[in-house]
Amino acid sequence: MKTSLYILLISALLTSCHQKPTTVLGYQGTGSEMADFALEEEIPITSQELANSPAPPMPELPVESAVQQQEKKIIKDGRMDIKVANLETAKSRVDTLLLRWQGYYGNEALSNSTYQSSYDLTIRIPSRYFELFITALEKGGGEVQYKNIDARDVTTQFIDLETRLANKKSYLARYNQLLNKANTVEEILKIEEKIRRIEEEIESTTGTLKYLSSQVNFSTLRLTLTQEKEFTYVAKKRDSFLERLKMSLSKGWFAFVDFLLFMIRLWPFWILAIGIVWLWKNWKRKKKNM
Repeated sequence: MKTSLYILLISALLTSCHQKPTTVLGYQGTGSEMADFALEEEIPITSQELANSPAPPMPELPVESAVQQQEKKIIKDGRMDIKVANLETAKSRVDTLLLRWQGYYGNEALSNSTYQSSYDLTIRIPSRYFELFITALEKGGGEVQYKNIDARDVTTQFIDLETRLANKKSYLARYNQLLNKANTVEEILKIEEKIRRIEEEIESTTGTLKYLSSQVNFSTLRLTLTQEKEFTYVAKKRDSFLERLKMSLSKGWFAFVDFLLFMIRLWPFWILAIGIVWLWKNWKRKKKNM
């Protein structure tokens, strides 16, 4: 019995010798004890650690799992060309449909020519009413000459941006904590520079998310309403003979004055030409006398 007790005591002493105590800020303990202590105690950090210490990334779900758990984010847009019998009536009907389904015009342009009149409309309408709006346009009279509807699934992109935004905010909180612990100007400047960059990235990611949300919540339809016209010849209005005669005399006088001024402007050449003619005649006269 005593032999067994001695063996147990020797084993306990050997085990305690293998667990070397660790000292942090004057506290001694085993490795597991120090791990818990380091989380609670403010341990001094060097400037290099401050500059390079990253925040622990937030746990992320696999993208496929996150997509399955979140509602689908679909961007819908399209293009339609409709030939109508009465342009203003068709436009008033589109106005009524937009008022009913809380849509609005992003752009509205009217063009009018000899052959046709048309409205080019950029329509923004809540996505939940997009199909109803398209169906109402098709049943509202007129001939659909072109139709193209496109749907893009941006759920994965949306989740990726949200995850990145959450991680960046986590990093920002971590660096703000490090800023409070900084002791030198160099450490403060390095941390503030990192904080500035992270804040810019957060603003950029937030803006992208807002734009995507706007595209998902409101669909875009580019609609053209066209009314053809019967070609009618319209004679060009011309002035009376007396008015045209006055205009001809006036233009002729102006042309004469312009020609006269042009000839006067060439006076150096006239002098040169006169000199050449005089020399030529003088040379002819002398040759004849010889």
